[in-house]
Amino acid sequence: MAAMSDQPASRDWGEFADRRGAHAVDDGEPTRWFEEIWSAAARDQIDVPWGREAAYAPVLDFVDATGAGEARRAVVVGAGLGADAELLAARGFSTIAFDIAPSAIELARRRHPDSAVTYRVADLLDLPAELIGVFDLVVEVFTVQALPRALRSDAVAAIRRLLAPQGEALVIQFVRPDGAADEGPPWLLDRSEMESFGADDVHLVRLDIRPHPSRPGGLPLWVGVLRRS
Repeated sequence: MAAMSDQPASRDWGEFADRRGAHAVDDGEPTRWFEEIWSAAARDQIDVPWGREAAYAPVLDFVDATGAGEARRAVVVGAGLGADAELLAARGFSTIAFDIAPSAIELARRRHPDSAVTYRVADLLDLPAELIGVFDLVVEVFTVQALPRALRSDAVAAIRRLLAPQGEALVIQFVRPDGAADEGPPWLLDRSEMESFGADDVHLVRLDIRPHPSRPGGLPLWVGVLRRS
């Protein structure tokens, strides 16, 4: 992994992520920027990215509707600081949360020192064998849209590979407006790209558009639910 070649110009993590993400793609290392921004946050050079203290509202709604998770296994893709994973564990799921960025996992462990969640470093695009085909619930929030389009089909297929038979996946991305410029990060998804999560023996059960949960007038969300046969 290449070292950061510049220092953040401000504490705005979004600005820093945009710049580092573009550089990483140009350098042919399109996932490099995740560790770059998380390590900068760990050094207190930028504000903590994706620093939610509570589970994302659509995740909470889904889990409320799903019920208790006893004897069920869940995984959170792109764990960040662990808010969604902690909710799943609190509801009884045996929960693994992974992120490609070691600094993110370290920060999540520090934030939740007594957690029942297993936090680990792993790459969605190179899944460890023990994670394949074993989860009753897969939660993915904004990870796929953070990857350039050249990696999208592999990332979407990897989400499917995590599912156990009869397992469900909750996939949340921002809606790409019609005619919007295809520049990133993030590389937002249109309807056909969300529908592409359903393939092989994994079926798209529901695809809804929801308002931004915290910012009136912000981009709406795709909320997709998938199920393996």
